[in-house]
Amino acid sequence: EVQLAESGGGLVQAGGSLRLSCTASGLIFADYAMGWFRQAPGKEREGVAAMITAGGSTYYADSVKGRFTISQDNAANTVYLQMNSLNPEDTAMYYCAARYARGAGWCLDAPSYDNWGQGTQVTVSS
Repeated sequence: EVQLAESGGGLVQAGGSLRLSCTASGLIFADYAMGWFRQAPGKEREGVAAMITAGGSTYYADSVKGRFTISQDNAANTVYLQMNSLNPEDTAMYYCAARYARGAGWCLDAPSYDNWGQGTQVTVSS
């Protein structure tokens, strides 16, 4: 059974930074794509960043390019999301997700993922 455990959310002022972590178990990390998604109240879940763990290719939503960075620690089966220059529009529940790297669909599309963490709340105050 694949399990994903997120941590690192919290309350931060606009312009600040946070780093989210997601540790995966029950899978062969190198076979998977790992993604970060977020969902604000009343809005659809949107892809923020994704990484193909084998090779390290990364993908970002336009809204976070240049501010967020996804990275991995293969030895720890962990993916990170470093978030800088946060603004109130970044406030949301952030979710880690995993799917087979060769799975169908774009790696920033939530429906293409079948394994999800419980989420961690990020709140950015103005």
